[in-house]
Amino acid sequence: MASPKQNPDVLHQIVIVGGGAGGLGLATRLGDTLGKKNKAMVTLVDKSRTHLWKPLLHEVAAGSMGIEEHALDYMAQARWHHFEYRLGAIESLDRALKEIYLAPVYDEKGKPLIPRRVLRYDTLIIAIGSVSNDFEVPGVAEHCISMDTQAAAAEFHRQLIDSCIRAQVQETALQPAQLHVAIVGGGATGIELAAELHNSTRALAAYGFNKIDPDRDIRLTIIEAAPRLLPSLPEEMALTVQRQLTDMKISLELGETVTKVGEQVVYTDTGRAIAAELVVWAAGIKAPDCQSNFDGLETNWLNQLVVRPTLQTTRDDNIFALGDCAACPIVGSRDGALVPPRAQAAQQQASLLIKSIRCRLEHKPLPEYRYHDLGSLVTLGKFTAVGKLMGGLSGEELFIHGAIAGFMFRSLYKMHLYSLHGMGKVLLDVIARMISRQTEPRVKLH
Repeated sequence: MASPKQNPDVLHQIVIVGGGAGGLGLATRLGDTLGKKNKAMVTLVDKSRTHLWKPLLHEVAAGSMGIEEHALDYMAQARWHHFEYRLGAIESLDRALKEIYLAPVYDEKGKPLIPRRVLRYDTLIIAIGSVSNDFEVPGVAEHCISMDTQAAAAEFHRQLIDSCIRAQVQETALQPAQLHVAIVGGGATGIELAAELHNSTRALAAYGFNKIDPDRDIRLTIIEAAPRLLPSLPEEMALTVQRQLTDMKISLELGETVTKVGEQVVYTDTGRAIAAELVVWAAGIKAPDCQSNFDGLETNWLNQLVVRPTLQTTRDDNIFALGDCAACPIVGSRDGALVPPRAQAAQQQASLLIKSIRCRLEHKPLPEYRYHDLGSLVTLGKFTAVGKLMGGLSGEELFIHGAIAGFMFRSLYKMHLYSLHGMGKVLLDVIARMISRQTEPRVKLH
């Protein structure tokens, strides 16, 4: 593993668990400042070997993006930016000893690769994100795929291509569930996946799937318990999205609560049985279950670590949490509202913690996090999106859609890359991908 030349017996030990948008950005910036100058030892822990911006997972699942093109190797990033990287998943921690315990790692064949380990910390930052919440609905674990990880997105794509190959070569008529994808959850994840699948499956016919008529044979259905899509976002935005999905001939089953998932069938509370060869679960999120083992730290009903406005956990000043795994109050809110689980919040919190760690090392008071809602964007394909932007000093909402919104969504990803690599590398990567796309298929075929 990459390691800066530092003395662990002297330096302040900063351990960041979770290499998502917030955690990796924080490790990179702390490494470039404190790590490079030997003012602290920065260690990033993640259970994956590579990082991919989570909002892009729906493109991996649809085949319009390959993981290899955009994944960032943690070991390389650590080498370039003066922090250490440890492969593994956190199991538990001991607050008295200031130690975290990492689960053993196994290879693809199930053989032991790395034994269980202990890492000591002076400052611990938990940034392990969120996972899908199945709400204990029977059959979800056995029959659904959740877009939580790169592996899950790649597995869904493999199953989708296998389904198309099977339909292409069979002599009999398609069965009711064949080539039908049901997506449970009408939030941004489900909508973006449905729209991307609509676009990518229509490109498959050009690569030999000539017996499949996308308009006739491939069916996409979004199942949402609320009476409308995007229940947490403004109604005007939701209605715009709904009209565009309807134009794409994506079926919308609104006001339908899923009660059970069987093999190639989804059951709802109104007695519906929706046949589907592939079922994606995107109905809600929670923090990983392991957080309930974090030595008495306060958690809420979603397993999120309860933090103060400084992002310190309520029961331990040495432990911070950010992003989806943290329940952070919105300062000034009268109803106890929490910061919403969005990438922009995690990135804002990571930026604050850059200042907080410096203050902590200098024994100064820590700043408080104040959430700034910059708006929301839901992408409906490569060149289009729908969004709400906050109107600066006026605080008014500005609704945008079409190519401009699509450009802004892509710009968010470029800004994420800029925070990790700097402008020079981002520009070179953009040029390189523009050239390479000329010799690559429009969709990934394996």
